[in-house]
Amino acid sequence: EKPLSELRKPFERYAQSGEINSEVSDQDAVMEKVAEAYEDAEQDRTDGLTVDLGDWWFNLRPSNTEPKLRLNLEAATRGDCDQRTEEVLAIVRED
Repeated sequence: EKPLSELRKPFERYAQSGEINSEVSDQDAVMEKVAEAYEDAEQDRTDGLTVDLGDWWFNLRPSNTEPKLRLNLEAATRGDCDQRTEEVLAIVRED
């Protein structure tokens, strides 16, 4: 028997970052900074900030109970996912 996580792998289209939490002092300011960094990409503000860049996308949303932003990112490959996650987190976490 295999765990469900193993069984579903062949059906996954994208590599996923999983939810990554970053503590920030000003959620709104950081969200705007990220939005500006990706201003040329398609953006949606329905649930936080979702940015679609074609072969990768991310959602960044504020926690309602903590001074944190939560990042979820998907990309076509694991390498791209890791690289893009670092790229977005560098913006989120810069002082």
